[in-house]
Amino acid sequence: MQYRTLGRTGLNVSVVGLGCGGPSRLGQRSGKSEQDSIALVKRAIELGVNFLDTAEAYGTETIVGKAIHGAGRDKLVVSTKKTLPSTDHADPEAEIRRGLEQSLLRLETDYVDVYHLHGVGVDRYEDAANVLAPTLLRLKEEGKIRAVGITEEFVTNPGHTMLQRAVHDPYWDVAMVGFNILNPSARHRVFPETASRGVGTLIMFAVRRALSRPAHLEKLLDEMLRTGVLEDPRTAHAAIDELTPEGSPGALIDAAYRFCVHEPGVDVVLMGTGAREHLEANIESALRPPLPAGTLQKLKAAFGAVDSITGN
Repeated sequence: MQYRTLGRTGLNVSVVGLGCGGPSRLGQRSGKSEQDSIALVKRAIELGVNFLDTAEAYGTETIVGKAIHGAGRDKLVVSTKKTLPSTDHADPEAEIRRGLEQSLLRLETDYVDVYHLHGVGVDRYEDAANVLAPTLLRLKEEGKIRAVGITEEFVTNPGHTMLQRAVHDPYWDVAMVGFNILNPSARHRVFPETASRGVGTLIMFAVRRALSRPAHLEKLLDEMLRTGVLEDPRTAHAAIDELTPEGSPGALIDAAYRFCVHEPGVDVVLMGTGAREHLEANIESALRPPLPAGTLQKLKAAFGAVDSITGN
């Protein structure tokens, strides 16, 4: 495994993080038992993954808590998230504190390394910064969290409008960012500021459906061409074809992880799965060398200006 420092937090983190949400939620959405999911988390730790990302909303905090019990808490970096209280909540500070305490119980720990506000939309950023961030900073002073994070609502805001504002505020130690081959707009809109300000970055949407299911990718590319998102269909298809040589069904997934892991400004790339074999293959891909410079240039020419899709 390879490790990096997560921005100004000083936390030593694996370049691969286990995402415990997403479509799979550690296999819970496909009928895996709790013990299966616990074993998957333990296998990730055996392979050197020390960054585990979950959330109140995922329903997997208890699984993570059981998996890390006795695993050496000081060697792990546990990240979880709190959904924003409603705008008319009578006591949002109390709700943040209640949420953290419940997460700590489920995770079987007395502190969280990174505690995020979860899926903050453009319309809720004022609340996040002015109402909720002060509470998070107090919890940090109390030692219940080590770093304050914010995650974007990438599905509704693939152009990173919220994060472009957030990175200029001093509250956020860590940001979770949508970034992939098909929408690399964070390269110009987010990473220069996070790097200059020491904000750690966690990457979500590295693969998702478009880069793991060929039929879905073809449909998405056709839609992008039809709507003018892509200017030249030949450039886009040539770039993708180069990543998917005949007889290599997993080549595009392999390329997708390498693309993200080696992007300047990226600290941790999250991957979610419910299967041990899938986990091991993804980690192997992420630890491979960067894509060739010529390939990266073709991808940039094809998708470098895209900021309106997620690849989901």
